[in-house]
Amino acid sequence: MGDANGGHYVEAGEFRRDTDYVRDRITVDGRDGWPVEADRYHLVVARACPWANRAIIVRRLLGLEPVLSMGMCGPTHDKRSWTFDLDPGGRDPVLGYERLREAFAARFPEYAGGITVPAMVDIPTGELVTNDFAQITLDLSTEWTAHHRVGAPDLYPEARRSEIDEVVEVVFRDVNNGVYRCGFAGSQDAYNAAFQRLFSRLDWLSDRLRSQRYLVGDTITEADVRLFTTLARFDAVYQGHFKCNRQKLSELPVLWAYARDLFQTPGFGDTIDFAHIKRHYYVVHRDINPTGIVPRGPDQQGWLTPHHREDLGGRPFGDGTPPPPPVAGEVVPADHGVS
Repeated sequence: MGDANGGHYVEAGEFRRDTDYVRDRITVDGRDGWPVEADRYHLVVARACPWANRAIIVRRLLGLEPVLSMGMCGPTHDKRSWTFDLDPGGRDPVLGYERLREAFAARFPEYAGGITVPAMVDIPTGELVTNDFAQITLDLSTEWTAHHRVGAPDLYPEARRSEIDEVVEVVFRDVNNGVYRCGFAGSQDAYNAAFQRLFSRLDWLSDRLRSQRYLVGDTITEADVRLFTTLARFDAVYQGHFKCNRQKLSELPVLWAYARDLFQTPGFGDTIDFAHIKRHYYVVHRDINPTGIVPRGPDQQGWLTPHHREDLGGRPFGDGTPPPPPVAGEVVPADHGVS
């Protein structure tokens, strides 16, 4: 998760992620008190954060922009909270807040946990609904179907859910969270173990994807979204900043081609803001990068080179269609992506 005011700790030298999320769900039947309703909720994200980036992608693929507004935090934060410093006057125009912390405090005045993105906020009350990043995207796929665009893909097909769940569990444990275990390891032994675990899983993923275009079945699913946001940050941040340096992603032929295939698919690469990504990690993580210097590289032009993954077949959107271009106000600045 993208976190402020905590979100992780180190125990016996090993990075541990704080998983104490607000787990309310927005559902069709409103069983947690939060029914699916158009224009009621505000999805707060930061392009810098891989966990929030998932929600940006899924919202876009499903075409939920007309019914679910999105608030964008800047790439850096202090211990208090993510801030809406990208907006005029430094306030989110929908919520009127300067900091995401205000939504947490509106519901839990004594809240002491991590202030994390993505977060769903109830617009009428200004209260946080949930910051359970893993469940948010699944619910967008399964509970918001009445508001999906025509041609929206099925990212969590019922017949494949058990396999998707198995894949995303190991990807989360060893890759999504694995890069953080490397980066925030507090001892050499903990780092060595995390490093081995990460690259063993990347090798496993390479073997899995050598003869199939996507992680589960022949279409893009939630599993691909979850892996992609880590791969998109690998060479820009994790390879150097987090010491995940056995190889660069661009030196792993299968995974590099797979990542480029997704990057060049509408809804994926056009959500990636390399400037925000690098600024977040290198500026915020002063325990790892005390100077706060942001590296100029790497050159991102390789993301647009041919990948030839279409030779494996597959149908990116199944029986659906690609999403339209990003809506006005949500386009990544040209000099922040691959120009």
